[in-house]
Amino acid sequence: MAISNNQALPWYREPWPWILMAGPFVVVVAGFITLWLAIKTNDGMVDNDYYKRGLAINHTLYREKLASTLGLHGKLELNQDHTRAILKLSAASDRSLPPVLQLRVIFPAKAGKDQMVRLQPVGRGLYQGYLSPPTPGKWQLILEDAAKSWRLNGDLLVPAAGTANQQLPVIF
Repeated sequence: MAISNNQALPWYREPWPWILMAGPFVVVVAGFITLWLAIKTNDGMVDNDYYKRGLAINHTLYREKLASTLGLHGKLELNQDHTRAILKLSAASDRSLPPVLQLRVIFPAKAGKDQMVRLQPVGRGLYQGYLSPPTPGKWQLILEDAAKSWRLNGDLLVPAAGTANQQLPVIF
């Protein structure tokens, strides 16, 4: 039985309804994939106690101002494989130099890579500590005393392996 040219095909045999439905279908599938990725992966960027952290900003600013008042500033250098940190810390008064320091090495994009390094004194104003080699990228450094009464901030750029970039010291 042949179909004459005057007879219309059923809608599902026409190509245009399928072409027009393909766009919304692709968007719905992409939406489900995005939802699945959002549920399965944790980026570590959102803090559960964001409100408390927001209230603590004044305390953080006070700690940075106290470090400035004490005249604290320093230079941090890492060895070639980025596993040993040497800090030269200066203060307005030698009594301001604490016996032990804490260095937080923070990777802003992934909280699981953060490190806490204990810096021990090895000389007058010199401190040393050991850390796991950080991955290439920009790291945030927070230097503070054990009581966390003051703090200094710095940035560390770790070059990719095999690049000619030489590690520059971090100035606090």
